[in-house]
This record gives sequence, C-alpha cells and structure tokens, in this order.
Amino acid sequence: MTTPLSSSSALHDLGVHDLAHALAAKHVSAVELAQHFLDRAAAHTDLGAFVAVDADTTLAQARAADNRIANGTAGALEGVPIAHKDIFVTKDFVTTAGSRMLQTYQSPFDATVVAKLAQAGVVTLGKLNCDEFAMGSANENSAICAVGHTQVAPVRNPWNRERIPGGSSGGSATAVAARLAPAATGTDTGGSIRQPASFCGLTGIKPTYGRASRYGMVAFASSLDQAGPMARSAQDCALLLSAMCGPDLDRDSTSLDVSVEDFSLKLNDSIEGLRIGIPKEFFGDGLAADVRSAIDAALKEYEKLGAKLVPISLPRTELSIPVYYIIAPAEASSNLSRFDGVKFGHRAKNYTDLADMYQKTRAEGFGDEVKRRIMIGTYVLSHGYYDAYYLQAQKIRRMIADDFQNAFKNCDLIAGPVAPTVAWKIGAHKDPLADYLADIFTLPGSLAGLPGMSVPVGFGEGGMPVGMQLLGNYLQESRLLNAAHRFQQATDWHARTPKGF
Repeated sequence: MTTPLSSSSALHDLGVHDLAHALAAKHVSAVELAQHFLDRAAAHTDLGAFVAVDADTTLAQARAADNRIANGTAGALEGVPIAHKDIFVTKDFVTTAGSRMLQTYQSPFDATVVAKLAQAGVVTLGKLNCDEFAMGSANENSAICAVGHTQVAPVRNPWNRERIPGGSSGGSATAVAARLAPAATGTDTGGSIRQPASFCGLTGIKPTYGRASRYGMVAFASSLDQAGPMARSAQDCALLLSAMCGPDLDRDSTSLDVSVEDFSLKLNDSIEGLRIGIPKEFFGDGLAADVRSAIDAALKEYEKLGAKLVPISLPRTELSIPVYYIIAPAEASSNLSRFDGVKFGHRAKNYTDLADMYQKTRAEGFGDEVKRRIMIGTYVLSHGYYDAYYLQAQKIRRMIADDFQNAFKNCDLIAGPVAPTVAWKIGAHKDPLADYLADIFTLPGSLAGLPGMSVPVGFGEGGMPVGMQLLGNYLQESRLLNAAHRFQQATDWHARTPKGF
C-alpha cells in the first residue's frame, strides 16, 4: 500500500466514487477491500442486514477484479464491493425474497441488474434482508434470520437499533448506513428505495419505470417494480445507475428501448434558474413538524443555489393509497400464484392430494402480510368486483399520471417529504393500515412510473434522519442527480455517520 488507505480503518469511510479511483490507482486491492467489508458484516450481524454471505465466492470475485486491474481490462467499477437486495436472483448466493417459500432457493442465473453490475466489475458481498416479496414499509415482514442464524429480524436501523430502517429494502439501507457496504441495490414498488434511504440518511434513486431490467427480480407488482441503487451520495448513485440501466428487450417486455446513459456527465451543471415545484398536498397537517422543518431548510438552500420554488398542485395525491393498494395486490396475487410447491421453493411435507398440497404449501410458505395482499388482490380481480375496483383504480392511476404532467408544465422537478415522519419504533405500527398510510408521498410517483430519489436533508425527532424527495419527469434521472449533487456539494448531511460505525 502506498497511501493512507493502507490503514483499513479508512476504507469503509469511502464511497463508490472514491473506492473506484483508489482501486484503479492500486492504492488498495479488491481483495483487501472485500475482506474489510466481510469482516465488518461479520462484526455487525446483530443489525440483521445480511441474509447470505459466502466469503470464498466474494474473495474469488475480488481476485478476478485485481487481475483485470493489473491487465488493464478493468470495468468502470472494477473491484468495488456492493451487496444485493435479496429480491434479485443470484447464481452464487441463495435467493430468499425474505420468505420461507424460497428459504433454500438457488437460482441457475443472475438477474440482469446483477449481471450488468458484474460486467462493470463490482464484487458481491452477499444478499440483504428485505420484507417478504418486497411487501412492507418497515422490514418487519421478513421471515429470514440474519447471517449466523441469530434471530434479529426485523432489520434494525443503525441510527437507533430500536427503530425500523424502512422497507422493503431495509437490509440494503442498514448495510450502507452502517458502513457494511459502500452501496447496495434495492427495488422500489411504492417507495421501497426512497423511504428506507430517507430513514437511514442515505441517497437512493428509483429510475423511470423500464430503465432497469426486471428480469431476475422476484416479482411483486410487475407494472410498478423497479430496481435502483442506494448509496451515500448522488455521485455514487449516478455511477451505479449508469451500470445498472439499459435495454433488455429479449428478456423483459417492459424494458425501455433507451440507450445506456452516463448519469455522471451533468452532475456539476449549474442549477441556476431550476424550477422546483412544491405541491401543496405534500405539506398538509399530516406532515410532522420536524420533517417539515428539515425540508423547508433544504428548500432554502436550493434557493441559495439559484433554484426557484414554484407552488403546484397534485390534486389526486390522497387517492394514490387506495389505488396502489388495489393494483399492487392484484398483480401480487397473479405473480405469486407460481409458488405452489410443484416446481421450486417450499413444499409441504404432509398432504393428501394435489389441492391439499397447494393449500398447505402456501399456508406454510407465505407470511401474514403476503397472504393479506394475495387475498385482497384475488378479491378485487374476482368476477363482479373487477370493474368496481381494479378497473376504476387503473383509470385513477392514469389521472394521477396526468396530474404530474400538468405540474411539469410549470416546473422542472418536484420536491417534498419522502415520508410523513422519521423512522418509527419497531412494532409501533400494530395496524397494517398505519404502514400503508405512511406511503402517501412516495406512491404517486410510483403509480406514474416517474423517476424519484431521496436526499438526506437533516435530522428530526430522536436524532433520526430526514430525507427530501425529488421527482422528475420521465427519463430525467440526470437532472435529478444533478440537483441532488449540487445540494450535497453545499451541505454535509449525506456524509453523516451513525454513532459507533
């Protein structure tokens, strides 16, 4: 080692951008880096972030990365270690989707997002805990225990271990916030990248629906699911998103035929004159005072940077909750019908006939929240109710998307809170509806298929992080990342670290 990076204690303080440069300059080896993060993951199993690690596989990938660096054939992210949400199938690690149904499942192939990142040179540290089949807002619905078989589910927020990290990508958020990995993949169906990023003081982005392939993502709601990165900074997210995105038309019918874009190119552009829309519906009585205070301060900072705040309206915001919780369960009931014990996954041991096997397998394999959403989805799709519920929800979904297009006539981006409150205490929401209502600000953008991200902007009650949501029009990820990066150049909220990590 030829730089201060020879002190391994400094390695986990660096983000993706800095680690990529250190690796390329041979200031640190991929093997040293991978081992450092493996050791940190092993030392913090009590957080419940990782559900699968394989040091031999990770170190083999790291040695291969070091060889490519030495041979001059390195990718853009060669040797950078990251971890994957356990909703992406991986051939070298089990894929559970947080469910007993898939507790021992080993995929014969990698998800496209995993494969694309591998092509860029990343090293996989392991798989990260999540709500079962990505259904949840707190990571309290996972059926899987942490590495070492210690019962620590649900995943814990490193800022306060008595609080949730958010969901469904809670394992990803906890791992990055606790510096167990410099970055992680997540998925966002109704806010599952943005909300845990907000609750854990991270930057996370959900790209335009179809930007990243869904091939190899265990499906929840096919018209909503989208992959994205979670990291410390917008700069890191830009690097990861550039590697993750791109058309995958042969394997994902919803993939956009849009060429790969380098999202880092416009990070440093001026945001002088940028019009930021402020929807009045996002700042009502339901927004906690501490969250509002942090958002207001961030908006003032944007004004200092030359942006202009523009009042706008998204009048159907409140309808996004009933619309989402009709459409998403309907699609889930269809997608999860494949888990019947016949081809793969859990199968009940004792049954009398085929119908009995189906019933017992699904009763044993699915958790309460998944069962709840399957039943809701089956109901709204059933004869006599399809027109009354599902069809009406689809019509309102189009109206919500139209509301955004009307707003974008007067602004370039939209800003507001990610969630009404900071992260709540584990077990505080006894009623599932409380979790559903907490999604009020992330659901509209998801239903419209828009790109959105969370940016750390301060702290609220109990010293817990607050994130601000930025939403852009279709394929405007570069503009979002630029706005976030310029804010992060002027502030240091994204660089704060939980005590003890």
